[in-house]
Amino acid sequence: MSRRRTVTSLSQQPRARFAEELKALREANGDSLRQLGERVGWDFSLFGKMENGHTLGSAEVVQALDQYFGTGKLLVTLWELALADKSEFKEQYRAYMEFEAEALSLWHFGLSSVPGVLQTRGYATEVLAAGGNRGDALTRQVEARVNRGVLLVAEDAPRFRTILYEAVLRLMLRDRAAWVEQLEHLVAMSERANVTVQVLPFSAGPFGLMSGTVMFLQLAEGRVVAYTENDLHGEVIEDGGQIERLQAAYDAMRDRALSPAESRKFIEELLEGARCDP
Repeated sequence: MSRRRTVTSLSQQPRARFAEELKALREANGDSLRQLGERVGWDFSLFGKMENGHTLGSAEVVQALDQYFGTGKLLVTLWELALADKSEFKEQYRAYMEFEAEALSLWHFGLSSVPGVLQTRGYATEVLAAGGNRGDALTRQVEARVNRGVLLVAEDAPRFRTILYEAVLRLMLRDRAAWVEQLEHLVAMSERANVTVQVLPFSAGPFGLMSGTVMFLQLAEGRVVAYTENDLHGEVIEDGGQIERLQAAYDAMRDRALSPAESRKFIEELLEGARCDP
């Protein structure tokens, strides 16, 4: 066993510091990732993901690592700091964006808002401002959000399906013209060969994904990862069992949603009403 060794790192982000400390302890102990997995009793690939910052692991894993390295509660303390760090949300989102860039197809469910890749400038501006963004920060975020739409119209665009809960389409923008533009954009995008838009009506009743947004991404090698998000937390999920359960809930919800043609008609009727209202 190695003695406690603190990394002389410049990293100030708790998540990065945790990953660096873990890697340094393993290397100082002379363990490969595979050897560490065998000696601690977990799949070695988990430790690789922890060292790369892709996951923090569980409390049980981190406690076992502290015990193995003889580091008291060093790793547990760093793990708790990383878990509480608000920047984790951004890091998870960056990890999601990397997967999105290589995805062949994406399946989305929107509980409260139009997905970012389908948002117009007016919609993005009002939604992001409602979240507390102001000034230059708001301008930068709106530009980043709107530019994501290029993903679906590029020459090698992925297949994209979204199921929008009816509440998303009932929550009008205060700017009526911007709302009309957003509905028009949804109709236009739903006519693209690579884009499918469905609406889950209120009449479908309770469903299995009522806690937030979920996106499934099929990667080139056939692997599927998922990303779940709510107002406070975003998480990339790679565990096969969790993904299978989420997909089962998604499939059940899709079966209860309006067909693509019915969904387009639903949105067109809302659009007509928005154009006519004073």
